[in-house]
Amino acid sequence: MVHHLIESGHQQRFVLTGSSARKLRRGGVNLLAGRAILRSMHPFMAGEMGAAFDLATGLRLGTVPTVVSSDDPRATLAAYAALYVEQEVRAEGLVRDVGSFSRFLEAAAFSHAATLNVSELARECETSRSTVAGYLELLEDLLLSFHLPVFTRRAKRRLVAHPRFFYFDCGVYRSLRPAGPLDRPAELAGPALEGLVAQHLRAWLAYSRDDARLYYWRTRGGAEVDFVLYGSSGLWAFDVVNATRIRPADLRGLGSFGDEYPEARRVLLYRGRHRLVRGGVLCVPAEEFLLGLDPERGLEDSVAAAT
Repeated sequence: MVHHLIESGHQQRFVLTGSSARKLRRGGVNLLAGRAILRSMHPFMAGEMGAAFDLATGLRLGTVPTVVSSDDPRATLAAYAALYVEQEVRAEGLVRDVGSFSRFLEAAAFSHAATLNVSELARECETSRSTVAGYLELLEDLLLSFHLPVFTRRAKRRLVAHPRFFYFDCGVYRSLRPAGPLDRPAELAGPALEGLVAQHLRAWLAYSRDDARLYYWRTRGGAEVDFVLYGSSGLWAFDVVNATRIRPADLRGLGSFGDEYPEARRVLLYRGRHRLVRGGVLCVPAEEFLLGLDPERGLEDSVAAAT
């Protein structure tokens, strides 16, 4: 019907929304390629929430609108994955064993913000590699996760081949990641902070229409940068540290990246309160950076706004 109305020459405007095109593709439905513009919606950015944004709360609960606006955010977040499993997976018959998929969701939480090794994840889930690969594809189709590829432009060093894995929202990650008395808070907060920065950078790229793409960088020797943005606006490297003080070791990844790409603008995001410059690296409080990230401004202006 929408296709027919578009072709009829009338001036109606349509907004078609959905959480996945998987079922439509399987059914051979016309996805209006060339006739419709694809836009993606993301969890709230800190700038959209303004004074209501608090980093500590964001790291626990994430920024999914239904969770943020809920009278009981914790209960809403706890039900989020269960609702997806029940409504999207079981109802559509997307996997044969929903219980196995639920265990996979939990196991995958330990890979959040980490380099993804499908074989290791399959061993943890006690299932086949092909099954886990299918589950990972399903997560992306349901917009529950995303992968970051390795930045390989003009590479001089040997780089890892595996992508990094992220749940789409750090609160969803926290709700799926089991935690108990043997887990140190930093084991959960570190990946949550990296995930929160990742989802903000993805949202900024989507809303600003910038042509840059998001990557990460890691050498076989272990030097790593959490996020690399590369496009016509330049080359940016961001590292994220869940600490209030900056140690020399925290700058090594960006230092190695700068040796290989001296034209890159390098930024370290940390939990402290002051903007500093260390070893040619701009160090910015993470909360201020997230609040200053604005799709209406270029990345350089957004970084400068974090004051």
